[in-house]
Amino acid sequence: MSKTKVGIINVTGYVGVELARLLCRHPYIELTSITGRSAAGQKIARVFPNLACLDMTIESALGDIDLVFSAMPHGESAAEIVPLLNAGKRVIDMSGDFRLKDAAEWQQWYGHAHPFPQMIAKAVYGIPELHAEEIRRTQLIANPGCYATGAILALAPAAKAGIIESDIIVDSKSGVSGAGRTLKLTSHFCEVDEDVCAYSVDGHRLMPEIVQEIGLLSSGGNPKITFMPHLIPMSRGILSTCYATIKPGTAGGNAREFVKNLYREFYADKPLVKVVEDPPHTKHVQGSNYTLIYPTVDLRTGKLIVLSVIDNLGKGAAGQAVQNMNVMLGLPETAGVDAPAMYP
Repeated sequence: MSKTKVGIINVTGYVGVELARLLCRHPYIELTSITGRSAAGQKIARVFPNLACLDMTIESALGDIDLVFSAMPHGESAAEIVPLLNAGKRVIDMSGDFRLKDAAEWQQWYGHAHPFPQMIAKAVYGIPELHAEEIRRTQLIANPGCYATGAILALAPAAKAGIIESDIIVDSKSGVSGAGRTLKLTSHFCEVDEDVCAYSVDGHRLMPEIVQEIGLLSSGGNPKITFMPHLIPMSRGILSTCYATIKPGTAGGNAREFVKNLYREFYADKPLVKVVEDPPHTKHVQGSNYTLIYPTVDLRTGKLIVLSVIDNLGKGAAGQAVQNMNVMLGLPETAGVDAPAMYP
């Protein structure tokens, strides 16, 4: 069986280098081409010593590939990948350029008109647990945002079953790597150490992804979601706490057991999502592509409370992208991304 030739555009960011780490040992593909404008001509192991096992040079342009991951920033990725799509290549886009299905809404959140609105309908939103069949058939995958992934997986079973009201709160806390590798004051060590802060209080651009996907699962249309992200002083990980009111009469006498069984059944055949017995920690998924979910009910208020943890560079970015590639190519879904979390 010949291996699929895979490339990475912009390997020099946190997401790009995490992709290289996962792909260099993938059993069914061959990483043949990596690009990066700021480090073109250099060996990747010189730029990222953790990849000493990978003998590749960072190029200024892609070589011969069958499938490519674009780790370009929002607003820049589309121009890079549309020519590749026109050439028949399969593409997994890590940016937000094709995640939203409404071009006008995309413009509202990203600040300018979409450069290729005619391509939006061709993209599949890449959460394999929800869209595996579409992913198998598509040429273009829009890899979801990190916050959106954790929140959508936390809420999907309840939304699909129709047991919650439309008013939902998502409170998320993320490590600093989610801000990217580019230097900026707000991610300096002295700024984030021993500090927790909320940001994008008036609206985060990943919020409409959550609304879009939970709305597709819900019979009652788009939910009203309040999303509040926080930055905490750690490198990797996202903890999301989601709150929604349970509809009267839907959970039966033992609401907590009903909800746990609902979630266990929904994810029973999803190998990279685990419904756990105790509230999970971000450390429990560090360096992995697993999502841990803990659903419960506040019996005093009738609120569903769901905790989810992911590694923002794993299931929140590169790990999920490789999982999407596996599904797209008809490979075992967990190939290259089934390693357990690091400990300690």
